[in-house]
Amino acid sequence: MTKFSDVPGTAAPLHRALENAGYPTLESLDGVPYKSLIALHGVGETGLGRIQAALLERGLSLGEETKGATITPGHTGKVASDIKTHITSVDPVAYVDGLEGRRVAHGHQLLSIFGRVTGAEPKMWGPSMIGYGSVHYVSHTGREGDWFQCGFSPAKSKISLYGLKDSPRGEELLQKLGKYTEGRGCVYINKPEDIDLDVLEAMISESWAGQG
Repeated sequence: MTKFSDVPGTAAPLHRALENAGYPTLESLDGVPYKSLIALHGVGETGLGRIQAALLERGLSLGEETKGATITPGHTGKVASDIKTHITSVDPVAYVDGLEGRRVAHGHQLLSIFGRVTGAEPKMWGPSMIGYGSVHYVSHTGREGDWFQCGFSPAKSKISLYGLKDSPRGEELLQKLGKYTEGRGCVYINKPEDIDLDVLEAMISESWAGQG
């Protein structure tokens, strides 16, 4: 979990306002409407824009009332200097091999599925996210960065699936996926056996087609 004090460019009054409103960490803001937060004393547009940018870096987002970000296909290299999540040189297969327990098998299964559907090589983003393709985002404050089109993270507690909800058929397919929970920007599953893998492939295909 990420402390608000770890989000670059944000100040203590913003941190206190969010914490006093019942949001202890950055991740707890996933799906919370922009309008409800901007109304809090101590919360301003600039700080909240930086919060939104930090959420986007993690595959999360404020709720639908956020002013949001403009998303375009492709990797531009134009990234705000304080954004810490980038493509790394780590081999995704080696990363998955180094996981523990059932996460190794789950990671390899998802590498196979995403790779087969997209036809793209996986890339490590930050320490634990595996992404396919690339997009560029510009937030309403002007902060910009590169991200992946779709991907996953085989975390200890849950597997996060990124970039699958916002395609034209994303919500329709999500209802057929199986056992999941969701944040604004990603879908969480406990294990691949809990979902319909054919539906997952369809969601990946829809997302990939959205690259234009």
